[in-house]
Parts: sequence; structure tokens; C-alpha cells
Amino acid sequence: MFATLELLKEKYKGKDYSLCEKAFRFAEKAHANQKRASGEAYFTHPCAVARILADLGLDASTIAAAFLHDVIEDTPVSEGDIFKEFGQEVLDLVQGVTKLEKIEFTSKEEEQAENFRKLFVAMAKDIRVIIIKLADRLHNMRSLNFLSQERQQRLARETLDIYAPLAHRLGISQIKCELEDLCLKYLEPDFYEYLSSNIDLRVKESVELIDHVVEEVKIILDESKIEGEVYGRKKHLYSIYRKMKERGKNLDQIYDLVAVRVIVKNIDECYEIFGKIHHKWKPVPGRIKDYIATPKPNMYRSLHTTVMTNFGKIFEIQIRTYEMNRAAEYGIAAHWKYKENKKDSDDFDSRLAWIREVMEWQGGLKDSKEFVNSLKGDIYSTEVLVFTPKGDVISLPKEATPLDFAYNIHTAIGHRCVGAKVNSKMVPLNTVLQVGDVVEVITSPSSKGPSWDWLKIVKSSSAKVKIRQFFKKEMKEENVRTGKVMLETEAKRRGVSLSDILNDESFLFLASKMSFSGQDEMFASVGYGAVSTHQIIIKLIDFYRKNQPKPTETLNLSVKSNGTGGVTVKGINGLLVRFAGCCSPVPGDSIVGFISRGRGVTVHRSDCPNLKNADPDRLIDVTWNAQAKTEYNAGIKVFGETQAEILTEVAGLCSQLKLGITSTLGRIDNKTRKATVEFGIRVNDKNELNNLIIKLKQNPKILDVYRTTT
Repeated sequence: MFATLELLKEKYKGKDYSLCEKAFRFAEKAHANQKRASGEAYFTHPCAVARILADLGLDASTIAAAFLHDVIEDTPVSEGDIFKEFGQEVLDLVQGVTKLEKIEFTSKEEEQAENFRKLFVAMAKDIRVIIIKLADRLHNMRSLNFLSQERQQRLARETLDIYAPLAHRLGISQIKCELEDLCLKYLEPDFYEYLSSNIDLRVKESVELIDHVVEEVKIILDESKIEGEVYGRKKHLYSIYRKMKERGKNLDQIYDLVAVRVIVKNIDECYEIFGKIHHKWKPVPGRIKDYIATPKPNMYRSLHTTVMTNFGKIFEIQIRTYEMNRAAEYGIAAHWKYKENKKDSDDFDSRLAWIREVMEWQGGLKDSKEFVNSLKGDIYSTEVLVFTPKGDVISLPKEATPLDFAYNIHTAIGHRCVGAKVNSKMVPLNTVLQVGDVVEVITSPSSKGPSWDWLKIVKSSSAKVKIRQFFKKEMKEENVRTGKVMLETEAKRRGVSLSDILNDESFLFLASKMSFSGQDEMFASVGYGAVSTHQIIIKLIDFYRKNQPKPTETLNLSVKSNGTGGVTVKGINGLLVRFAGCCSPVPGDSIVGFISRGRGVTVHRSDCPNLKNADPDRLIDVTWNAQAKTEYNAGIKVFGETQAEILTEVAGLCSQLKLGITSTLGRIDNKTRKATVEFGIRVNDKNELNNLIIKLKQNPKILDVYRTTT
């Protein structure tokens, strides 16, 4: 672990190194006596994450956050402690990653989607959050062999579906390639072993041929009086695996297992060498790609060509500048590693443009699953490069149409589109565009706007959102009326009245799940088809059943009460209060009161998602009463191999810590066959609850545990 400090001492100087060392010492102490699944000291993990980020060239604040990224989640250290010792910038980074650590992708699909949405919001606020998370995931994947096969495959699938594509979109090929290879190792172990052994064998057999090509290209450089580097580079396993699967080929039919890379000083030299290589060897038709003139969406730039050598072997040759090579390896992280270079800053802004665009249109999506599907479409989409009549290059998703092109240019052009020309010929709006097409949009000022049918034509996520937003804005009043009638009808069909299940508190709950700013917006979203009546009514009924007081129930829901529930409202004792079941606050939590109509004051945790859209006028200051001897209910969710193991371990530990169990609710995941049990725990304060969670996480029979909210 101390080798980490030696590495940092080489890369960071003065105040920067002092910050890194301070974070190292702080985290080392916080994680003392904690172990990983491998049996190693837990602190080896944040050290490894910090080294990965240091190699990428991230700044000292990011390195400090890497050391600290698990302390809030897994140790008694508080956010206030981090702020006091390291300041707001480091705290913001740690908070971002801490929230991401709470993502549980084996939970219900809707919860998974909402957590992914939160992940992207955190990423948009500070891109360093996702870079830390990628480094964290990379080290976890490197040490995955110590986990069960089920967890290996679950984490590998999650990584391949989400984190590797994000690394690719941000241009960080170092992390992207290693993540993909590690995923292949656990998802297709037999295929991985086959490729590993056979590719290494073929590369060894081709060493002389590779060396020959490298020497021939070096001769071309010398004759051209161009300084540069030339070397052979084995392609990573997953790219070969994907090529075999997509093209239905076996390994003997994959010729470009090794690419020869040429790195020179400037773009002119790239094209000069490109031409001279084609003069020496015949290029393979259809295998020439100019990513300098038309960069990939992640700003990757290079010239690629595949040539047939004079000894009958096919080789891929990549030609790029040193600057392009740095950008290809480090992606968005090059902004920190080479921040003195203005071009890298421009690339950084270009990469962030995609994130900004997503954050613009995601606000129009009230359903998290729709957001995830839209975002995955953007991450995974195969690009189609087309041209405007003026020669500007536009990147669109595969199977895009002229309508996608129109909305890409400007929202207003999309709304007023009445026709299109492709390569100077009139075409229908649902025509699928091909690479190299020249597209011209025909608009009319008298156009009344898009048609609902356009949602079936466009392929890009942003175009779909812009069309929906048009209907939301232009037809709001009608949509509000229609949506309300639809919800009333659906509620009646299910045997309830909408007025009974829709009140201030239930709407707060609903808004936290679906980000509605008001009831009219909810009605309108139903009316224009963005959200189904089923999605809303099911949530409202569920909230109503969970929160409807029983006939014998008092307003105070703590286990034992002194009449105030252990809190003081605006300095006045004796008022009746109830504790929100959605977040179950306990002493030590920051709390706030919500004035409920007819139900007194409901006490929530300050970070409760149900308060996100609360009316500020109905929030009231409340504080814990230190003299009150009161016990409180808190909730935890525990994941394990079997319910029996979970119940045994939790019951034993609660007995040891003298904590009471007030309720249990278990279920089995139909896909993984793993168990989840939710517990109600009787505690005196937050410290008792945190101590229980930390001890459970250290138990090898427990897969995961966290405090529950709504």
C-alpha cells in the first residue's frame, strides 16, 4: 500500500501531494481491520483505485476522493468529517461515488432504471465522478475471482452493459478494453480461454511477419524524412470475440489479430504515410476508414487501412498523431493529463456536449425505464455519418431517417419539416439514411408541427423526446383533462377512488419516483402518452395501503413514545407527530417536519426522496429531544444466498448488539434465485444502526446490505 504513496510522490508535488497523502492516512485509519472477500485488507482497494486514476493523470482532488470513496458508506466517518478535513470539492466527489455505490441492479427493474438515471445525473454534475466509478469498477473486476460464480456473472453483465460502453463513449480505451476482456472472462469462460491461448499462439507464429511490416513502414518514414514510432499491437480479446459473433466467422477467418500502429507529429504526415503505404501494398476494398476527417462520436481520430502485403498476409495499419494517440488512450481524462494543451480542452468540451445534450432531453422523460432505454440507445448505437448540403458532417444512429437529421440540426426545423431530399432526390420521411448521404430538409412556416406517427419513424432518443415535448407543451390543457379522466377511470376499474388515494403525501411519494413538479404535469404526462395509467395508479394504491393507519393506531409510529416521538417541533414539546415509514428517521439523522392535513406533523429524514417536490410552506423545523428515552424503527435490506442464512446471521448479530427485530419480509429473485430480506430494527440512534450495517457487511455470508428508504 505504501508503494502507492511512492507512486504519487513522483506524479504530484507540493500541496497536491500533501492532499493525496492526507487522504491516504485518513482512509487507512477509517478502513482499519476491514477485509475484502479475498482476505486482503480492505484499504488495498481504494489504493488500487487511486493508482488507476493517477496513471490516467487525474488531479489531486480526484485522487483524494478515490482514497475516501467508500468511507461514508462503510465506516462511521460522516460527510461533515470529510468536509472539515478536505473541503467541499472532495466531499462532492465522495458523495457522488457514495450514492453510486448504493445502486442495486438485482432489485426491481424500475428501481434499477431510476438508479441508473441518478448515476447519469451525478456524472453530468462532475464528470470526475464517473471516472472514479470506472476505476473502482475496474479494480473490482480484476479481483472478481474471489466472489461466487453468480455474482461474477451479474457484475460482469452489468459492467458490459453499462460501464464499458460509458468508458468507450468517454474515449477512455485503456479502461474500456480491459473491462470488456474481464467481462468476457466471466461471461464466456470457455471462449475466453480458447481465444487467449490460440491468439497468443498465432501472434507468436506471426512475430517475424509483424516485425517485417514494422521495419518496412519504418523505411517509408526514413525515406520520407518523417520522425515517428511504429510498433505492432495485439487487439484485445473482446473486440475479436465480437467480430467473430457478428460476422459468423471462426478465428482462422480473422486476419487482423494484430494492428501495426504508426505515430507521427502532425496530420499532414499522417496522410503522406497513408498514401505511401497504399503505394507499397494494395489496400483491401471497403476497409479504409478516415476518422481524422470524420471523428467518432467519442472524438476518436485516426486513419485505418487494411492492406495485403507482398507475402500474402493481411494487416491492419493505424496512423495517427501523438496527440490523437493520447486522446485515444485517455479520452476525457486527457483533459487533466494534458490540460495545458488547448486542443485537449476543446476535445473535453466536445465530449461533454453529449452529456449536456442527454441532460437536456432527459428532463422530458418522466419514466426512468424510458430514460434508460433511450440512453442505452445512444450509448450503443452504431453511427451513420451523413452530410448537410454545405458539407458539414452529422452523426446519427443506425437506421436514422431524414426526421432524425432535421431534429439534429434544430428542434424548430424538425417541427416544421414537411419533406426531405437525399442526394438531391425527394424521398419519404421514413427513408433509412446510408453513410455518405447528402440530406436536405424541406420546411414550411405553416406546418402545424409533428405527427404522433413520427415517433415510429425517428430512431434517435433526442428526436423522440423533442416530439413528445411538443405535444406536452402545445396541448397541455387538453392533456391535463384527458389524463385526469384516464386516471379516474383506471382507479375505478381497480375498485378505488382517485380522490382517496391521491393526496399531498401520496403525490410527494409519486413525485420522488417520477420527478413530477405538480399534479397537472402528472395528468398531462398521462394525457399525451408519456406515462401509463397503470404506472401511476399502482404506486398510489401501494402507498395508500402502506400508510393507511389501522383503527387502533396512534399518530405516533415510534415503538415507544413519550408523546412527542422524541422530537421537538419549533421548540414546542407535546405536539403529536408521526414518523414517516418511507425513510424511518432515527436520532442522528438530519430531519425535517412535513405538515400533513388532518394527520399532524410527519417527520422525514432531510434527504428523503419524498420531500424532493414538497411545498416549502408546509415544511417545519424539528429537532431531536436528547432527553427523550425512545426507541425507533429503522429498516435495512439484506441480500444473501438463502433466506435461512440471512435470518440466522441477522438474528444472531441483533441479539449480540441487543437490538430488537420488529418485522421481516423476504423474497427470492426469480432470475438469480438469491434471497432478499427486509428487516425492521428497533434502535436508539443512528450509530447503533450504522454499527449493525458495518458488521453485516463484514460477514462473508451476506452479499450486501443497506438502509432502506421508499
